[in-house]
Amino acid sequence: MDRSSASQRSLLCHLALVACRDGHGNSHLINELMHAVYLSWYLQRAGYGNLPAEQFKIAEYAVENTLAHAHETSEWRLASDVISDFETLLSLYDAQLASARLHEVLEAERQLRCFLTGKSDSPISMSP
Repeated sequence: MDRSSASQRSLLCHLALVACRDGHGNSHLINELMHAVYLSWYLQRAGYGNLPAEQFKIAEYAVENTLAHAHETSEWRLASDVISDFETLLSLYDAQLASARLHEVLEAERQLRCFLTGKSDSPISMSP
């Protein structure tokens, strides 16, 4: 992946995290964060990273809780206790975008599209 595209994706995700941390999020920004988490998961499974699956699950549950809370209150704020988990995942994502070949990123995106059109609740498996 070229440096400019990787930098743009990275910046978008970091800005989304800041907005959602500060209560200025929205559904689009939450989706950007979840997109990064899932792509990072698929890239890790392709050999780019070694974070525990639990780290990804924490982010996934945090987004689900944020969506439920926003539905009830219209407030789009990630819980403060999960911000460091997202920072860790975004750091991994940055490293993945900097090192993964474009065809591997495209494959991860293909896998994400398959998940999104399927019936599974989550692509993140707690087993190795």
